[in-house]
Amino acid sequence: MNFKRIVLIILSVIAAIIAGIVVQAIVSLPEVESLSEYIPSESSTIIADDNSQLARFHEEEYRRVVPMSQISPYLQKAAVAIEDERFYKHNGIDFIGISRALFKDILYGKMVEGGSTITQQLARNIYLTRSKTIGRKIAEIILALKIEKTLTKEEILEYYLNEIYFGHNCYGAEAASLLYFGKHASEINLAESAMIAGIIEGPELYSPYHNLNLAKARQKIVLNKMLEQKTISDGDYSIAINAPLFLKPENLKKRGRLGAYFTSYVYSELVKEYGEDAVNSGGLRVFSTLDSKMQAIAEDVTNKFIAEEGTKYKFSQVALVAIDPRTGEIKAMVGGANFGKSQFNRAVQMKRQPGSSFKPFIYTAALEDGISPGTVLSDRPKTYEVFRNKWNPFGKWSPKNFNKKFSGAVTMRDALERSLNLPSIDLLEKVGISKAIDTSRKMGITSDLTPGLALALGVCEVSPLEITSAMGTLPSGGVRREPFAIKKIENSDGSLVYEHEKKEIRVLEENIAYLMIDIMKGVLSRGTGYKGRLSRPAAAKTGTSQDFKDAWTIGFTPQLICGVWVGNDDNKPMQGVAEVSVCPRIFKAFMESALQNEPPLDFPHPTGMVDARICLSSGMLANPYCPRNLVVAGSFFKGKEPISECYIHPIAKDDENKDEDNQDQDPAAPETSNDTNTNNEEPAQ
Repeated sequence: MNFKRIVLIILSVIAAIIAGIVVQAIVSLPEVESLSEYIPSESSTIIADDNSQLARFHEEEYRRVVPMSQISPYLQKAAVAIEDERFYKHNGIDFIGISRALFKDILYGKMVEGGSTITQQLARNIYLTRSKTIGRKIAEIILALKIEKTLTKEEILEYYLNEIYFGHNCYGAEAASLLYFGKHASEINLAESAMIAGIIEGPELYSPYHNLNLAKARQKIVLNKMLEQKTISDGDYSIAINAPLFLKPENLKKRGRLGAYFTSYVYSELVKEYGEDAVNSGGLRVFSTLDSKMQAIAEDVTNKFIAEEGTKYKFSQVALVAIDPRTGEIKAMVGGANFGKSQFNRAVQMKRQPGSSFKPFIYTAALEDGISPGTVLSDRPKTYEVFRNKWNPFGKWSPKNFNKKFSGAVTMRDALERSLNLPSIDLLEKVGISKAIDTSRKMGITSDLTPGLALALGVCEVSPLEITSAMGTLPSGGVRREPFAIKKIENSDGSLVYEHEKKEIRVLEENIAYLMIDIMKGVLSRGTGYKGRLSRPAAAKTGTSQDFKDAWTIGFTPQLICGVWVGNDDNKPMQGVAEVSVCPRIFKAFMESALQNEPPLDFPHPTGMVDARICLSSGMLANPYCPRNLVVAGSFFKGKEPISECYIHPIAKDDENKDEDNQDQDPAAPETSNDTNTNNEEPAQ
C-alpha cells in the first residue's frame, strides 16, 4: 500500500469522524426557534416601602433583565468592539476570528482562544456547556448559524447583554451597572461602559473590585478598539480615558444586609406560596411593608444595647418587631443579634413565656365583663390547689410578687401599672379562664393557652410577632388586623401577581380598647415601664418570665406598636432587673427615633366612665373617716360605680379626735408600701 493511499484512508477516517460528530450535534441540538420565548433565569427582588432594594433572591445568578432601550448605547458599542468587531457583518461565524484563534491554538498546543462571535457566545450560554471540545464547538457553530436566521442583530445583542456574566454573581448589563456604579444600565457613560465591557473577557480577572489597575488597563483596550472602529470620536476617547470612575464597592457588602431577618421571613412566605424555582429565578418584584429608616434604627438600637449592656445584664439575644396598628404592616423586624451567625428568627420562630406582658389580655377580658378599673383586688398571700403540671409539680401553688412583698388591697388599675401578680390572679378568677382565653384568641393570640390560673402570669409561650400584633388590637381601637410583610408582587414584566387584601374585623368595643390603653398609660408614667416613657402619649406593658429567662416590653402610640424581647438562646437566666432596666429603654430609644418626624397623637379618651374616691378596705365610696392612705381615685363604668359609703370605717359617736383617727393604720392597709417605680413583678411560676 503506497503512501498516498494511507494518507487518503486516514483523511477519510477523520472526515467520517467529523461527519459523525456533526450529525450527532445536529440531531441533539435544540430548536432555536424557541429562543424568542426564552426567559432568562432572573433574580427576585424585595423592595422596601421607599422603593429601595433590600435583597435579591437567586440560586446562582443575580440578573435583572431589561430591553435594549434601557441599555446604554455606549455599552452596546463597547461590547461589540471588544467581543466581536465584525458582529454586524457576519452571519454568526467570523472566519477571520476563527483563523486567528486556530493559529494561537496551534502555537500554544491547546485551545487558548475560541474565536467565538457574540452569537456563538449566546448559543453556548443558553444551550451548551463551557467545555472546550470539538463536539461542543461544532454544536456552537451550528446553533449560531440557526440563531442568525431566527433573530435580528439587535435581538441577538439584547439577549447577549442580558445573559452574560460580569462577576460577583451578577449576570446581565443591568445587574453589572448597579453593582459597579450604582446606576441603571441606561445611565452609565462611555468610561463606565468601557470598563463593564472589558470585564466580559474575564469577570474574576478584570473586576475592578479584584484588581483596579488591571480593570483600568482593560478599559483602555476597549476604548482603543472603539476608536479604531470609529464608533467614538477622538474627543470622546480623550474625555473617557481621563474620566474619574466612581465605583461602589459598598454594594458588595450591603446587598441584602439591611433587614436580613425580615427578608428571610419574606422569602419563606414566598416559597410557601410560589415554590423555590419561582422565587429564585422568576424575576419577581416583591414590594414589602418594611420602612428602611425604621429598620436601620431598630438594628442600630438593638446592636448598641447588646454591645454595651449584654454582659452587664447577662443577655446575648434580642428581638424587636414594629407594626403599624392602623394597617397591620410590619415596619421593622430584628430577629437576633447577628444574622450571619444565626439565621434563626427569634421575632417569628421563637416562642417564649411573655410573663406579665400577657396581663393586658386578662385585663381586657375583665373590662369586657364589666369589671371597672377602680375595682378593688386582693394582693395578699394565698395558696392554690392546682393540677400537677410542669409549672406546679407539687400540686400547690403560692405565687408571690417580684419583691416578695404584698400591698394588701389595690385597684385593678394600680395592679396592672405595678404588675402585681396576686391581684391579676384574683381578677382572672373573677373573669373566668375560658373568657380570658376567648378574648386573647380574638385579639390575635394563636399559640396554645393552657387553661389555669397561671395564665394570668404569662406562662404560655408566644412569639414576639404574635403578641405584638395581638396587642395592636388596642391602639387600632379594637379592630384586629393580621400582620403582613408583602404589599404586592409583580412579574418581571410588571404584571400583578398578588396584592394584599385588606382584612380587618372588630373584636373589641372601641371604648373597651381605649379604656385598656388608658390603664396601660400608667405603666409608662409611674409603673414598671417608667424608663420607657416617651415624649408623646404612649402605653405599654412589661414582662419577665420564670427565673428571669425572658424580659419583654410591648408598647405603642396611635401610629406604631413595638415589641421588644431580650434573653439567651440557651435559656440561661439574666440579671433580674433586665425587665425595667433594658427592654423599656430599647423600646424608648427605637420609638423616639422612629417617630421623630411624626406628629404626636393622643388616643381617644374613654367615655361612659365615672370617677370616684374609694376606700381600699371596702371598695366603696370613701367617707371622712377612712384613713387617708387607703383612699384612692378610681374610675368605673357608668352605672357600676359604688353608691354606698365605706362600711368598715363608720362614724363613731364618741369620736372626739377625727384627725388623729384618720392617721391610724387600718387593719386592711397594705402590709408594705411600694415605690411605684419599683419592679414588683414576679416571674411566672
